Amino acid sequence: MPDKRTETDSLGQIEVPAEALYGAQTTRAVGNFPISGLRASVFLIRALAMVKLAAAAANRELGLITEEQGGVIVRAAQEVLDGKHHEHFVVDVFQAGAGVSLHMNTNEVLANRAGQLLGEALGSYKKVHPNDHVNYGQSTNDVFPTAMRLSALLALEELYPVLNALAGSFAAKAEEFRDVLKAGRTHMQDAVPITLGQEFAAYAAAVREAEAAIRRGSVGLRALGLGGSAVGTGLNTHPEYRQKAVAKLARIAGLELHPAYDLRYAMQSCACMAEVSGALRGLALEMVRISNDLRLLSSGPNTGFNEIHLPSLQPGSSIMPGKVNPVLAELTAMVGFQVVGNDAAVAMAVQAGQLELNVMMPAMAHNTLQSITILTNTLRELDVHCVRGITVNRERAAFYAGSTIALATALNPYIGYAKAAALVKESVASGRSIVELAREQKLLSEEQIAEILDPKNMTEPRARKA
Repeated sequence: MPDKRTETDSLGQIEVPAEALYGAQTTRAVGNFPISGLRASVFLIRALAMVKLAAAAANRELGLITEEQGGVIVRAAQEVLDGKHHEHFVVDVFQAGAGVSLHMNTNEVLANRAGQLLGEALGSYKKVHPNDHVNYGQSTNDVFPTAMRLSALLALEELYPVLNALAGSFAAKAEEFRDVLKAGRTHMQDAVPITLGQEFAAYAAAVREAEAAIRRGSVGLRALGLGGSAVGTGLNTHPEYRQKAVAKLARIAGLELHPAYDLRYAMQSCACMAEVSGALRGLALEMVRISNDLRLLSSGPNTGFNEIHLPSLQPGSSIMPGKVNPVLAELTAMVGFQVVGNDAAVAMAVQAGQLELNVMMPAMAHNTLQSITILTNTLRELDVHCVRGITVNRERAAFYAGSTIALATALNPYIGYAKAAALVKESVASGRSIVELAREQKLLSEEQIAEILDPKNMTEPRARKA
């Protein structure tokens, strides 16, 4: 068998790999854009297949393509949804503006597979054509924005359970460590006591707040411009197509979707992508912060804080025997940095729209989907293989809780700020504890010392006794 077949498009003839489900325009794009070696996210491929399935079903119902054509296009699209033929989506993520290349890659794959189902040779397109049938009443300009938004929603559905589990693990540790006293630290200096459980409860809250922000930021993704055709006017579409196609797409995706109230706006503006990407950046920033805390709290073991122990996952040095590093906390920070960079790329792409279209959508789609994917995978690993296995060094934590010079803060209502500050200065100079000095200087009775300078009593509001 020959390893090539010849196809013709508007630019002329071109040789296509004989067994490829894609065709001439995809082959040109592969040659034009050998940029990154990265291909479209599975979420974007699935979203494009969903859009094509919904569009074919709507057009068949409206009598705009035949029952036979609609049936085989739907079957081909469903196969892609089932995980088949993804190896034929070969266009680089950095490609022609607006996603024309990946869109035509999709049209050609579905047309060729539909033709196969009807007994046609690859590249024939006599019974099912990529443009005339698979793409009937559609344009890259309404299909790609729709698929981009839908793909982000699909990807987020996998992130949310991971965030919920991670917040739950932090909350479980908060309960486990609720009675572990330790020194608080502000400005990386001694602060008043806190419990380790309180610190971990705050981590749980941070994750939950970040998830809530992402859910709020993703609301705009649900308004779709499908049916807008080339410039948002609906040229070459049936008056009922828009509503039918989006309703079918919502059922296929299992998501709440609706037509945008203004199709021109949905095509011109990609602000919703900036919003969700910004919320992902917010999650990344929180996780970088928390991962830094985990690294600090577990630092040592002999020359650091050593208040908690992270699970040992792999040797940490090629030269220092026995060294174990906080690898998942380090990974979390690096992934967070990548997400922040991705957000900057999304922001630049979103503001680059001109007139009736923003052609920078491939960059938005790639960066947003990569952010969701790497956050999902990283935070799952952080949760399962790190957070759930954290243990506490109670002795070290208790030592710091009793040693912090900020214990003197509790004396403010009794001896005043100035005297308390002098006590701290003397403690630092002499190396003696606040409790020892308060007792020696008879600043308080023994009963008051036991009550006021008990670190546990400093971890929650308490009414002052007269």
